[in-house]
Amino acid sequence: MSIVNLEPRPIWRFFSELNSIPRPSKKEEKVRRWVIGLGKQWGLETLTDEVGNVLIRKPATAGMEMKRHIVLQSHLDMVCQKNNDTEFDFDTEGIRMYVDGDWIRAKGTTLGADNGIGVATILAILDSSDIPHPAIDALFTIDEETGMTGALGLTGGFLQGDILLNLDTEDDDELSIGCAGGVDVTSTGSFEAEVIQSGVKQMCIRLTGGSGGHSGMDIHKGIANVNKLMNRILLEGLGEVDFRIASVRGGGLRNAIPRESEAIIVMDPADEKDLKSTLMSAFEGVKSEYSKTDPDLILSCTVEKTTVTHAMPEEDQLAVLMAIQAVPVGIHRMSPDIDNLVQTS
Repeated sequence: MSIVNLEPRPIWRFFSELNSIPRPSKKEEKVRRWVIGLGKQWGLETLTDEVGNVLIRKPATAGMEMKRHIVLQSHLDMVCQKNNDTEFDFDTEGIRMYVDGDWIRAKGTTLGADNGIGVATILAILDSSDIPHPAIDALFTIDEETGMTGALGLTGGFLQGDILLNLDTEDDDELSIGCAGGVDVTSTGSFEAEVIQSGVKQMCIRLTGGSGGHSGMDIHKGIANVNKLMNRILLEGLGEVDFRIASVRGGGLRNAIPRESEAIIVMDPADEKDLKSTLMSAFEGVKSEYSKTDPDLILSCTVEKTTVTHAMPEEDQLAVLMAIQAVPVGIHRMSPDIDNLVQTS
């Protein structure tokens, strides 16, 4: 079935159109022009502010004029994350969506339902002629995912509503009062890389297939942080076989649970068989532990042409691995006042 034929059709039509437009954080100009164009096409008052937020005002329908003025708010940008084996440019391409049973999914990338479905819902209300409503300020903010600069840049007097409803949530049958906050921590350090010895072998270790998810809304599900699992596997490997780390990379967004990680290491050719066996043994423990939440985890260990020239010294790589191992992940504390509410993670 085509997505635009799903019910309620107006919402899915706008969601489909929205997802055809690239909209990374801090690069919302194309989607802003689209929303502004719709507001003007409908003959509604359409405004923008200095930071780039868009506001569309729609008068109350007949009989609703005395109701309190409502602000409906969603953000235009999306989390842009893709699988390592997916060729996709978030700056130029629209999301490749498909229907999978009762779900809408994207091919190899994030879907953009955060907060695209909220944007689509607001647009459907603005376009409607048969939904009774009070006066509406439809506020579309920018850059929610990487800095909240749209919300932070709002100035007094821009909005006229009395009640603000934020449509950035997972459940369409619940109202939430309150919000979550976050803190970014950047840790830095330095080391002097060692020149690798001649005759070593280079191995690419890739851990893929993590379920991923939002670091806030999905943190209670126990989903694997693949960066942490890669670190754990490397530590277990290092306990049995000597090697040096040239690079590790994984994840990419502060609010997305990492789904993939890759490490490049160098080793003595004589240790190749033992190292692969040790790494796979460590992975089997991980796979069993996360068999319910992340059933598609895969570890590959591929020897490749040696292209790296430097690696981390033994003492420094152990310090880094132990530091990452010590970093907490997942739920830290549940609320003592509200059942099933994550208080700190």
